[in-house]
Formats: sequence, C-alpha cells, structure tokens
Amino acid sequence: MFVAMNRFKVVKGQESAFEAVWTGRETRLPEMPGFVSFHLLRGPEAEDHVLYASHTIWESRGAFEAWTRSEQFREAHRDAGKNKPLYLGPPAFEGFDAVSGA
Repeated sequence: MFVAMNRFKVVKGQESAFEAVWTGRETRLPEMPGFVSFHLLRGPEAEDHVLYASHTIWESRGAFEAWTRSEQFREAHRDAGKNKPLYLGPPAFEGFDAVSGA
C-alpha cells in the first residue's frame, strides 16, 4: 500500500472556495488501476491559514507513479494554477509506503 498526501495551507477566509474547487471537480482517480480511495481532510487552524490534506491510497507506489504520468492526471491538474490565490505557497507532497497494517 502507498499513501500519497498533499498538504495545503489555505488562506483564512478562503476555506469555502478551496473546498468548492475540490468537491466540484471531475475526478479521474477511479479509472486508474491500483487506486483505492481519496479523502480531503481539513486540519488545524493557524493565525494565517487552515491546513488541508488530500489523501489518496494506492495498491502500490508504482500505481501512484503511473497516475502521475497519466492523461487523467494532466486533465485533473490542468487548471491548478488558477487557484494559487487560495494558498500560502505550493502544496507539500508526502508519500508513504505501508510498513504494517490491519
């Protein structure tokens, strides 16, 4: 199992707009071999931002890497630059290989 996360520092007051971007877009993830699940998580508030994380689970790191090279990935991210005013800096990617689990 591989978990891919992007953390976003969303400018305070832009939470609804950020969430609308994510909930309103067409996802192509279910088309991808090895895709298991997706979640958008809202985290703690800081003085100038609210932390969010996109969280996908894949059967393997290879399945995730295939997603990043796919046409579906390019289509899903083609308008990402339009949303820069919602963030404090770029998203921070973190990838995790499962060591154990139930």
